[in-house]
Amino acid sequence: MDEPMNFHAAGPKIPPRILCIGMPVRDLTFRVQELPERGFKENASHFDEICGGNALNAAIGIARLGGRASICGPMGDARETSSRYIFDKLAHEGIDTRHIVHMPSLVTPISNIMIDPSGERTIVTFRDPDLWKVHLPDAGELLEDCHAILTENRCAEFCTHLCVEARRRGIPVIVDVDRTMSLREGLLTASSHLVFSSEALQATAGTADDAEALHKIAKLTPSFLAGTRGALGTLWLDEQHNLQQTPAFPVHTVDTLGAGDVFHGAFALAITEKQPIPNALRFASAAAALKCTRFGGAFAAPQRAEVEELLSHSQAGSPAHSHR
Repeated sequence: MDEPMNFHAAGPKIPPRILCIGMPVRDLTFRVQELPERGFKENASHFDEICGGNALNAAIGIARLGGRASICGPMGDARETSSRYIFDKLAHEGIDTRHIVHMPSLVTPISNIMIDPSGERTIVTFRDPDLWKVHLPDAGELLEDCHAILTENRCAEFCTHLCVEARRRGIPVIVDVDRTMSLREGLLTASSHLVFSSEALQATAGTADDAEALHKIAKLTPSFLAGTRGALGTLWLDEQHNLQQTPAFPVHTVDTLGAGDVFHGAFALAITEKQPIPNALRFASAAAALKCTRFGGAFAAPQRAEVEELLSHSQAGSPAHSHR
């Protein structure tokens, strides 16, 4: 068994600041015994109102793990209830919200989320189409004291130019790819790390084989490439384009909501701390696994000490091995 890694000693004295770009969402969550059939009703056993969205969830994960998180992206009118609710939650987590762009008369995204007994979630989300017309603040302002950018590929149309400038300055750009990406997408080359969900990876490459998909996309970008597969762990390509695998941590899952975003946040933080890729992926896997054991979306994200304890006591998710 490998010696536990002292992440606090390895990290910088001043925590790195990661700029998370995306759309905050107001989440209405319902626990149900089973999803209702079309035209039927179902009683929920539990209801909770939280906030989410890829960037917001990742920012919470980063803050819980000891990093500094800023969030940037469009929200609805500052006077609406959802905006005030989300800002209060972010303030409580210590997340910097000064780069949020409020868009007058628009509606902040809202999701209806049903969580079944297996912990799997089914989501319906409304995002006002006009939110995509947002203009982010000046790049100089956003990249000041910025150690990394974490964004999602659905935000490409309003953040690719910022990612290009970040890469020009040597700032890592980590992209969460959770929907199909065009093989001509600018983020393919305006990124340093592309972490796909398995579904998005296969859809992007046009193949049902994750390994084949990674190799196909590797011909188009110099970025680090990985594909997350939930309980099956993470496949990724090393510097020689050899396929590697990082196992997942076996846990009792009750709620997967926000787990992928916590993974991406933890991975981005590990990259800013100069952790080697195998350790960074193991760190991210541990954070996501712990989140899955608790209800509450990203607000169930673990603290740093909990992740370190899991890493030091478990052989699952140990440094990667080659996958043929």
